[in-house]
This record gives sequence, structure tokens and C-alpha cells, in this order.
Amino acid sequence: MALDERLENPGDTRVVADHLDEKSYNLGERAFTLPEGVDYDLVLTNAGEGILATGIISAHVKGSCDRCLGDAEFDVKGEVDEYFLFKEPDEVLEVGDGEDEVDYSLVSSDRTVDLTEALESALLMDTPFIVLCQEDCKGLCPVCGQNLNEADCGHAAQIEAEREQERLDKSPFSVLKNLELDD
Repeated sequence: MALDERLENPGDTRVVADHLDEKSYNLGERAFTLPEGVDYDLVLTNAGEGILATGIISAHVKGSCDRCLGDAEFDVKGEVDEYFLFKEPDEVLEVGDGEDEVDYSLVSSDRTVDLTEALESALLMDTPFIVLCQEDCKGLCPVCGQNLNEADCGHAAQIEAEREQERLDKSPFSVLKNLELDD
């Protein structure tokens, strides 16, 4: 995005609202699609030594459910917060021992800022770590692989009964079950 005379002096601001036709993104090894692209609404502010970009990014996202592997959809609304310094690459500040990592980008020599990384970062930060098709997704049966949201195969009750019997057998009082008490 080109910086123009609207951001020439410290304190000047510019509102930027636009749409990106991104179709997908990856988070680690997971792939997500963006059927409607990405919308963003930012305020660019000349902060004296650089440009501060703050605002909101929003998108409708499709992926796969972590429990049942079915389709999952969710909305992402993330905060954009990026600082672009007016420094030349050879003037970049170095981080000393004990200091926090410096978090900024640079305004390029042709007076443009690349918002791509800031927008992508906001999208990634607000993508849920666990994606579900519905809040109470039952997942897949560990025995037969049946999607338990569609039908109950009966294995869940069998597994629960086996676990309960195992718990009872491990109880310190299990030796008393064969005790016969005479009157």
C-alpha cells in the first residue's frame, strides 16, 4: 500500500477498508479455505518514526473437524497491530541481551508498506487451535470409525462397560466381592 500526503506529518491518519481475494491459508499442516476472501478495516497513523497500522480483519473459514473429520465452518475476527519504521535497512535497531524482541516492519524506500504479513498474522492468531463442526461433536468411534454424530454403533456403551469393570477390578475392595457372610 502506497503512503501518500495524507500520512505525511506525525499524527496524520488514514482509514483503509478493503477486501482480499485470498482463497486459502495453512496453519502448520492444516489447510483452511476462505470461500468469501478476507475483509479488513484498518487505521494507518503516522506516529513520527513510523506508521502504525491497527484494525480488524474478518473472514469466513472452512476446514475439517478435529473430532469427526467432517466439514467445519467458523468466522475469524482478528486484531491487526503492526508498526512500520521509516528507517533504512542498515539503520535497523538491534536487540540487546535481556530486551524483548522488537516487533516492527520497515516502510520501503518507495514509501509503501506491505500489509500482507500483518493481515496473515492476525488471521492465524485468531484461528482456533481445535476446530469442531459443532460444539458438542461426538467424534468417531475408536472401534469401527463410525461418525457418532450420524449414528450410534453401540461400541461406546461396550467400551464404557469395560472401563467400569476394569475400575471395579482395580479397587482395593474388589477382594471383598467373593466374601460370604453367614448369619
